[in-house]
Amino acid sequence: MGFPRGRRRLVLAVAVLLAVAAVAVVVHRVLAPAEVSTPARGDYPATPQPAPGVVGRLPVAPLIVDGRLRVYAAHRQVYADRPVDGRHRTTPYWSYRRWPAGLTGVVASGSTVVSRWSDGRLVALDASTGRVQWRADGPVPVRSTAVVRRTGAATVWNPSGLFLTDLPDGRTVLTVTGDTQASGVELSSGRELWRTDLPGDCRSDIGTTATGQLIGLDACAGSAMIEFRDAATGLVGGRWRPPGGPDDLVVTPLGCRTGRSGCLALRTAGPGDAGGRGWVLGSGEPLAAPALDPAGVAVVGEQAVGVVDGVAVGRSVRSGAELWRHTGLGPARVLTTQPGRVHLLTEANDLVTLDPVSGRLLSRSTLNVGSDGTGWTPGAMWADAGYVAVERLREPVDPNGGDQRYYLTSEAVILAAT
Repeated sequence: MGFPRGRRRLVLAVAVLLAVAAVAVVVHRVLAPAEVSTPARGDYPATPQPAPGVVGRLPVAPLIVDGRLRVYAAHRQVYADRPVDGRHRTTPYWSYRRWPAGLTGVVASGSTVVSRWSDGRLVALDASTGRVQWRADGPVPVRSTAVVRRTGAATVWNPSGLFLTDLPDGRTVLTVTGDTQASGVELSSGRELWRTDLPGDCRSDIGTTATGQLIGLDACAGSAMIEFRDAATGLVGGRWRPPGGPDDLVVTPLGCRTGRSGCLALRTAGPGDAGGRGWVLGSGEPLAAPALDPAGVAVVGEQAVGVVDGVAVGRSVRSGAELWRHTGLGPARVLTTQPGRVHLLTEANDLVTLDPVSGRLLSRSTLNVGSDGTGWTPGAMWADAGYVAVERLREPVDPNGGDQRYYLTSEAVILAAT
């Protein structure tokens, strides 16, 4: 015997409703906004002291945090591994995911790691545990049309609109800029200090100064002006342009502590590097520094370092006086810098590290690992905590090629201790 026809219809209707409800629950769980925090389960690693030379080969770009961890970026995840001098990427020490927002930038200061997301959310993590310290809502990031390469270097080494500034009173401010707004957030607590409107796409960010200012390039009124905004209050303290400078300025920050944060100087030029001029930053207007005029000169503290005819030359940033020379390099160029170190790359892809004050050789090693060889061109790079990380690009470089053609190997990033 079967069910009566009316009862069969009722059972069928109930079954359909239950199926729809089950699908709705699944869809909600999959698509609803969510975050997943997986904290560290082991001890916070000690700071290693590796010998100079290549220590690792990695598929993604590492941000060295607190001299102990490597932090990486994925599309919807920020995560860390250990040890910092590990040969390869390892199982995450901790991980933080969000959905459906995408990760747009990561910065770190001390043991605090701050991630920025496509919906404007800021999330600070404790590097030692991976646990959330605070959450805050910042300006929505500018929509970028740039190609995001698989190493994630742009997200962790040069995040757009995300800067750190150390104030004279000891506080650190996270300055965040977007399409139409900028804000300043106290790094220790996530407390918003200020928020202001921005004029739009006629203005761009350059970096922050070592004296606590956000540097912007504003062309909204015609000729480009460099503005200096107080990171503690958000107020524009001054606007300046180089005397006799071109209307269409190209501005490059120099001597930055990390990325484009805590910078000591600027280089201004016209399109195509026309009329390049160097300037020292301070509390007042920038001061002319002819030692910084040539392209390729780096700033470390009070020293300007460049390479001329295979000879590294150190000069005083302010006076231009020659302080030292280091010979025997052959064809070489300044690769990058960090406090107390200037890193040069030779034609044979040897990494040469010098003391910027004296020119003394600190280390020299070949950037080669396994059977990869040295036939590659450097791409994006980063230096901090005594380490240098470099993307290795396949020669000849094809900027429009896919990742497999663009990078030398699947583990495209080489990490060296100096």
